[in-house]
Amino acid sequence: MKARKTKRPRPRMPHIGEAMKQWSAMLGNELSTWPKVTTRPMFGLRGFYRSKKIFAALPVTRAIKNPNSLIFRIKPMPPDLLERAKKEPRIDTESAVPGAKWFAFELRSEADFRDALWWLNQAYEHAK
Repeated sequence: MKARKTKRPRPRMPHIGEAMKQWSAMLGNELSTWPKVTTRPMFGLRGFYRSKKIFAALPVTRAIKNPNSLIFRIKPMPPDLLERAKKEPRIDTESAVPGAKWFAFELRSEADFRDALWWLNQAYEHAK
């Protein structure tokens, strides 16, 4: 008899509101103009890839943990960037999956776009 693999618990994926749908669409339109970026649907989100490496996911109908958050991936996360992320109150570094290097950035208003784009650009640049 084969041993059963232990499944990780499925993350909570809350529905997003109309404001987040608009913000996500605006950010997605910007990311889509970046060189070598393609998109694919993934579990209520839209994954963004630089060539074959995924670097971000924006909510379409659902989000990860927080209904106003997007996620980005930087692997490996340079120590200076990790320190900056830990000081950023809109980034959830505590619940990042070890080894996966996914981080959630919470958008509270349109004023957060500039910083969200900065982090998305960091993820894009590290996805070479």
